[in-house]
Amino acid sequence: MEFDNITPQLAQYIVARTMKIIDCNVNVMNSRGEIIGSGDLERIGELHEGAMLAISQKRVVTIDNPTAKKLKGVKPGVNFPLKLNEKIVGVIGVTGDPQKIIQFAKLVCMSAEMMMEQAQLLKQLSQDNRLKEEFILSIIQSDNKVANLSEWSRKLNIDLSLPRVAVTIEIDNGQLGIQTAMSQLQNLQNELQIITKSKLVAIKSLTEIVMLIPALNKFNRWDLMEHKDNLEKLVTHIKNSSQFAVKISLGNYFYQGIDRIARSYQTAKTVMAVGKQRMPQCRNYYYQELILPVLLESLNRDWQADELLSPLKKLKLSDHSGILRKTLLTWFNHNLHNNNTANSLFIHRNTLEYRLNRISKLAGLNLSNFDDRVLLYIALQLDK
Repeated sequence: MEFDNITPQLAQYIVARTMKIIDCNVNVMNSRGEIIGSGDLERIGELHEGAMLAISQKRVVTIDNPTAKKLKGVKPGVNFPLKLNEKIVGVIGVTGDPQKIIQFAKLVCMSAEMMMEQAQLLKQLSQDNRLKEEFILSIIQSDNKVANLSEWSRKLNIDLSLPRVAVTIEIDNGQLGIQTAMSQLQNLQNELQIITKSKLVAIKSLTEIVMLIPALNKFNRWDLMEHKDNLEKLVTHIKNSSQFAVKISLGNYFYQGIDRIARSYQTAKTVMAVGKQRMPQCRNYYYQELILPVLLESLNRDWQADELLSPLKKLKLSDHSGILRKTLLTWFNHNLHNNNTANSLFIHRNTLEYRLNRISKLAGLNLSNFDDRVLLYIALQLDK
């Protein structure tokens, strides 16, 4: 990527920086010889004939007092062509006695070209980041619908064969304005790329960042505890270094299928929704710890959920205090062990057996039957 011309913003930035080096006025002209940056703001927009001469003849043009009087929009000084990628993109002029300022002007020109190279690099990096974001947002929606996926990933230097898992970061930006929030998000995005050593970090919205991180550790194994440790440290770091309150969810790692990244992202999104509903006080949620409720989540929008919830609804009609529902939930949490359940509820074992029989009668199910137990357990998961 090359600059076709110098922007007025960059030109004025060059002027401001270089005039701190020397006590002379500095002008920056574009490739047409127009002054687009100057220490004398009244000169902006004027045509500089000295600059036009430097561009057309591709050389340094020095202008003394007699010569300046013959040219339009020109004062005594030195005009150096500004080159970027071996192409003249403008001219920088330093006002003063040419013999006294020529060496300083040469340094000013070198500084200006270095600033242009830096601006070009930042623009290239910014463009690369935008392309990577578009790439990430495309593949998390559906891998197999992205045209020329392999070619796109090759140009971005992204190896699609590496195992990856999706992480979603939900951001509460409080009362920050849109511009401030976006600026903070971009800073956070850059920081996440450095901390996680991952190039695949995308801003999906003002409240969500998506990361695609390596799924396997250095031993080529999936290690949930290692992921948990890394993500918990990440949340703490974000909390201490930014104005954001965040929650993080880790999706499932799918090792096969062309849409494996899209599926990983969908599980991460569902994990976030389920985790916030069940454990709002937590900041980190993991698919492997919420597998059943995550897999059942899609049923909440279908008729099957109504059927599965039917026995529990019958129970709740007569369980106004919620004691029977609590008893049933505690029983399942203690793996159907009556003694442990009774101790946990601080009741006698006979009282527990009475309640379980009452639950069976009201729900219309037999708790001695495995299938009926499963139905009630799933109903409790859907009812949370």
